[in-house]
Amino acid sequence: MVLDKLGESLRSAISRIKQAIFVDEKLLNTIVKELQKALIQSDVNVKLVFEISNNIKKRFKEEKPIPGLSQKDLVIKILYEELANLLGGEPRPLEINKKPFKIFLVGLFGSGKTTTAAKLANYFSKRGYKVALVQTDTWRPAAYEQLKQLGERIKVPVFGNPSEKDPLKIYKSFESQLNEFDIIIVDTAGRDALSDDLIEELNNLYKNIQPDEVLLVLSADIGQTAEKQATKFHEAANITGVIITKLDGTAKGGGALSACAVTNAKVMFVGTGEKINDFEQFDPKGFVGRLLGLGDLNALLEKAKEAIAEEEAKDLSDKFLKGEFNLIDLYKQIESVKKMGPLNKVLSLVPGLGSLNVPKEMLEMQDAKLDKWRHIFNSMTKQELEDPSVIDLSRMERIAKGAGVSVSDVREILKYYKQSKKVIKMFKGKSTKQLEKMAKKLGGLGNLQL
Repeated sequence: MVLDKLGESLRSAISRIKQAIFVDEKLLNTIVKELQKALIQSDVNVKLVFEISNNIKKRFKEEKPIPGLSQKDLVIKILYEELANLLGGEPRPLEINKKPFKIFLVGLFGSGKTTTAAKLANYFSKRGYKVALVQTDTWRPAAYEQLKQLGERIKVPVFGNPSEKDPLKIYKSFESQLNEFDIIIVDTAGRDALSDDLIEELNNLYKNIQPDEVLLVLSADIGQTAEKQATKFHEAANITGVIITKLDGTAKGGGALSACAVTNAKVMFVGTGEKINDFEQFDPKGFVGRLLGLGDLNALLEKAKEAIAEEEAKDLSDKFLKGEFNLIDLYKQIESVKKMGPLNKVLSLVPGLGSLNVPKEMLEMQDAKLDKWRHIFNSMTKQELEDPSVIDLSRMERIAKGAGVSVSDVREILKYYKQSKKVIKMFKGKSTKQLEKMAKKLGGLGNLQL
């Protein structure tokens, strides 16, 4: 999960609130101090940190719990809302309302702009849009080749001309072809700094192409200086939103996110890893929910939609709820989970499970186990997948040999299949709080033998 240290500190504060006998100013001051330390370590501007601290204290004194909420719940609610406001409040989704819809990506060298162009194209392509990538960077060597390789990987066409030095001519030469696409993503050139010649080039492209969105790509490791860059680009290039990259690998991500919020340049997407699918729409409330261990249901549903078709998901859901699934269905479910990403990222999105603090080592082991199980499934016959009861010792030995695993590994998967039916019956109809209690009793999901 992104901003791990900040998340750990915030979840620790939430735990302290939940365990307290009652909430008073002394406890609140302790929580606020922990919050201040966590935010400053994440490179959030000190002025903003004290502003959010004062807001929390003021609201605690003035607000009364609404019916159904305890004093503890009120503090958690205030903490959640103030953190969400710090990171931008309400999200601004990118709405595709015309064809072709033109998106400019701008930014400095080293921000990950070209990779982000491919991630954005992949994001919209998975949602059924016909997307084209255009390379107009005539400054950086091999910029076209890099984008072309990324485009081939995600099966999105790339238009460009590495021998042409005029970016506008490159775009104009393909304009008639580009009109056939739903979305056009233009990867513009960058510089080491926002220079006059870069501003002139961007303005010329903007005036002639008239993009519908101009998104600034910023690397999270620039921290608080994101505010200065966002302001300068906004003045020069009329940016309509921001994409933060490399959010997984830096403690300064909190600084970049909060700094952009100050400029009113909404963060619209974030890059959360190196893989092409490590990219998501930014929702401050959902993001804070994950940091606090409260989950982000919307992000989870988005990932699930990408991983499995809606009709297939409904079919699998019906089978699992009735306990009528076989190993083929189980295999499809595991494939879907793998497409959604590593288990630690998926669990962080699930309300009630994000706060369980499942050991990282255990989750990494589970991911490795899922990969092994895929090989075992692939070594089985159709009959064995449809009716696991036919698998005797001799079949186990054949399956194990074909998958390059031990017989005990095959036994484990059959045991899991039987346990799954029992667990699903046990979980059926339970609320989020009940699921959380049950998961804790089961040893942080460890006894589910994933």
